[in-house]
Amino acid sequence: MAGVPNTPAPAPDALAPDAPAAASLLRFATAGSVDDGKSTLAGRLLHDSKSVLADQLAAVEHASRVRGLAEPDLALLTDGLRAEREQGITIDVAYRYFATPRRRFVLADTPGHVQYTRNMVTGASTAELMVILTDVRHGVVEQTRRHAAVAALLRVPRLLLAVNKMDLVDCAEPAFAAVADRFAALADSLGIGSVTAIPISARDGDNVVTPSRRMDWYGGPTLLEHLETVPAAGEPEDAPARLPVQYVIRHGGRGYAGRIAAGTLRVGDRVAVLPSGLTSTITAIDALGTPVAAARAPQSVTVRLADDLDVARGDLLAPVDSAPRPVRTVEATACHLHDRPLRTGDRVLVKHGTRTVPALVTAIPARLDPDGLRPFPAHDRLDANDLGRLTLRTAEPLPVDPYARSRRNGSFLLIDPADGSTLTAGMAGPPPTAAREADS
Repeated sequence: MAGVPNTPAPAPDALAPDAPAAASLLRFATAGSVDDGKSTLAGRLLHDSKSVLADQLAAVEHASRVRGLAEPDLALLTDGLRAEREQGITIDVAYRYFATPRRRFVLADTPGHVQYTRNMVTGASTAELMVILTDVRHGVVEQTRRHAAVAALLRVPRLLLAVNKMDLVDCAEPAFAAVADRFAALADSLGIGSVTAIPISARDGDNVVTPSRRMDWYGGPTLLEHLETVPAAGEPEDAPARLPVQYVIRHGGRGYAGRIAAGTLRVGDRVAVLPSGLTSTITAIDALGTPVAAARAPQSVTVRLADDLDVARGDLLAPVDSAPRPVRTVEATACHLHDRPLRTGDRVLVKHGTRTVPALVTAIPARLDPDGLRPFPAHDRLDANDLGRLTLRTAEPLPVDPYARSRRNGSFLLIDPADGSTLTAGMAGPPPTAAREADS
């Protein structure tokens, strides 16, 4: 679901297989209820990790003085829209890049208001970890549950619960423990397996980058230490390989260029070209102009095959023994992004990987309550920010994986064929709660 217009997901250069661990990249998103201090945390993280330029800090100090504040409001480092600064809220997704000696980061600061759920979905769709903030005085509120449910829906591999404003409860351990225990129960009910809880004060910087002297009872890592050391969890290394063909290169023989979406491709692998089903053997792989024996996601490569096949942009290369079955009926979970409703009977374009095909929305059987992902009647339409279920009938077969198996090859966008605007973000297969019920 990367690439939604107006909020483009960043795509830094892929790492080579032998890149040092110090250069590893972690994409993470922040979410939280209004006034829980989410933007302040993001600003504190950037400031204390020495990732703010002098002119940026000067602009924030000036804006803070204009608002009558004695200290710089670090939330202004990420609340970049004029409306955000005036209202003191986050509306758009703010992407920030920063680095420490141990790791590079892409931070997506997402909105907390329910009416901006679509923006949060955009920011979290490529995240490998989500930081959910909560005010220790309020605990797990409706927005906390909603953000946890969306994280579960998007299959974000890891959650970090940042229990903020600990300074307002005298940094008391029992207050932190009560919130952490309640959130752990919520995460378990949503099928989220990996959760870390850290007590912080974003305003004062306690346990954000520097350990807190006021919370000596806490012996875990600071928030930045956790971000630096947690394993980056993109597509599993043993996931079946998927290469959407972006460009056909004819100079010096036919080659098929694209970015590996999942898994590893090796010279000698037998691959299928989907949706046609033609098969061949990989004879060469070039990465950044250099021949290699193997390449893995998310590297950009050019692959050459033993046979002269009819392969075009939009096709998918996948191992013969683990290739997805192309289908024309796609059942999916979706978040509607556009102000114009999506209705049963609408004609749309489906953008899946590098392939775009016409389709018909044949059913919208249910909306999903963002607080727990429980279904309720949709009345054949999804409105802006709605989560729901839908069924598509495509004009051509699509080699779609279940989203639970592959976040990249299981996701797609619905586009308005009339004006090219993005309508809906889709995830093939049932939502996590329905999948768990089916398995039990």
